[in-house]
Formats: sequence, C-alpha cells, structure tokens
Amino acid sequence: MTKLGEISVNLKVFLELVEIKAKIASVWPFLLGLIFVFHNYGHLNGGISLLFFIAMFLFNMAVDINDNYQDYTKADDNQAAEWKKHTNIIGVHHLNVHGIFALMASFTVVAALIGLYLVWLTGWPLLVMGIFCFLVGYLYAGGPKPLSGTPTGEFFAGFTMGFMIMAITVYLNLYQTNVLTWTLWGRVLLASGVAVTAIAALLLANNICDAQEDLDLNRTTIVYFIGKQRALWLFAGFYVVGYLSLIVSVLIGDLPVWSLLALVSAVPVGKNIRAFFKVQVKKETFILAVRNLGLLAVFTVVCEAIGLL
Repeated sequence: MTKLGEISVNLKVFLELVEIKAKIASVWPFLLGLIFVFHNYGHLNGGISLLFFIAMFLFNMAVDINDNYQDYTKADDNQAAEWKKHTNIIGVHHLNVHGIFALMASFTVVAALIGLYLVWLTGWPLLVMGIFCFLVGYLYAGGPKPLSGTPTGEFFAGFTMGFMIMAITVYLNLYQTNVLTWTLWGRVLLASGVAVTAIAALLLANNICDAQEDLDLNRTTIVYFIGKQRALWLFAGFYVVGYLSLIVSVLIGDLPVWSLLALVSAVPVGKNIRAFFKVQVKKETFILAVRNLGLLAVFTVVCEAIGLL
C-alpha cells in the first residue's frame, strides 16, 4: 500500500474511532445557542465562541474514544472477548490500546486548558458547568457503573449534549450582561428541547437495537426495565416533546417565527419512526434515528437562521 493509501486508511479508522458521524449531536446545540443569543440580544462574542467550539469538539471526540476504550478494556470474559475482537473498533483494527489512551488524554487535556482559559476570562459559572460536562463525559462509559449501562443514559446524554452545550454557548456570549437569571436558563432549556429529545431518542434507539447484547454484557438500560414495546413508544414520544418545545419557544418569542417551518421535518421523521417500529436491527434500522437527528438539526438551524435574516 502506498503512503497515500495508508494515510487514507488511518484517517478512516481515526474518524470511526472518534465517531465523526455523531458529531452533529454536539455541533447542533452550539449553533442553536448562537442563534438564540443573536435573536434575543443581537450580539455574539465570536472569539470566545470559537475557542469553546474547539474545546467542545476535542472533548466530544475524547468522550467517544473513551467509550470505545472502556468497552474494549472491560470486555474480559469469553463472550465479551469475541465481541471486542470482531465488533469493537480497537479490536477489529488491532489498534494500540496505550496509543488510544494517549490520544484520548491529549484531547482531554487540550480541551481542559482551553476551558480553564475561558473560565479565567468569563467567571466561575463556566467552571461549574464544565466540571459537570467532564464528569458526565467520563462516567458515561467509565467508572464502576457506566451511565450508558443504566436507565439514566438517555437523560444524561440528552441533557448534557443538548442543553449544557447550548447553555454554555449562551453563557459565553452573555456573561458580561445582567440577563443571566434562572428564567433565562428555563427559556434556554425549552429552546434546546428539540436537540435534547432527539439526542435522547438516538441513544434509546441504540439501546433498543442492542437489548440482547446489553444483557449479555450485564448492562441494564431503560429497555430492560420497561420492555421493548414501551421503549419504542418512548422513542416516538421524545420527538413529540421536541416539536412541542420548539413551538412554545416560538410562541413566547425566543425563536424566530420562521423556526416553525422546521415542523415540515415531521413528515420524514414520522416515516422513519414508523419504519423503526417495524424492525429494530442495529445494522439495518438504527440509521433511521441518526437520520432523524440530522433532519432535525438541518431543518431547525436553517429555518431559525432564515428567521434571523
């Protein structure tokens, strides 16, 4: 293989390791935060926002690397050993475990340093929010009882990525004003609802597809407790709540009226939900939840951005 070919293969493996296709789940709330601030307050702190985006993106990659790393290192019985050899990216591509850890640590350290610099610029509230995000990022797959293997996985993933990223974006653009009240955070939570619920639905779809595998790996997700059928209705319910939160945010004036045009996405999203109800197979239908996330992200960002014009 030529050096160019090796670079191509290595890049492909790296992008798979950091789950680059899922990065829309973190970029989306960031963009929603910028739109929320500009629509309601008419200004943005561009340099600070860019620094946060870099730190957020690096840490998000570190979290996804950690997910793969933790799954690989904790798979120690015979059945799990076969799984990590043929399914986990580290085992499939025979990646160096120590090198993977070093890459994850370097991304985390750089993100933390940028974060501390932003704390120095903007104040202690960012430190509190950052520590919360770092803890959830690690505990989602790490620790004695990873959050991903509990009934709370969807909540922590949706809340941390959907709301906290948007909340931090809003804070960094408004920290020098006197508008940072509990009422504002409630409005931000409502405006982030469409992202929170879509991200939670994505994780739930993953757990529905992996229901048997999770049992084999001693993971008791929410699907274990409520059953697959109720989990499917919860999956659909997440999207309903997301659309309702979008409508209410427009009605109270926190989002441009043009944001309602994003409701058109309910047609393809609904079609994907119905298809997922029929078949829940990871390699065949999990992509439907990914598509729904992408559809909602594109429609809401584009329609809200049009509203700004």
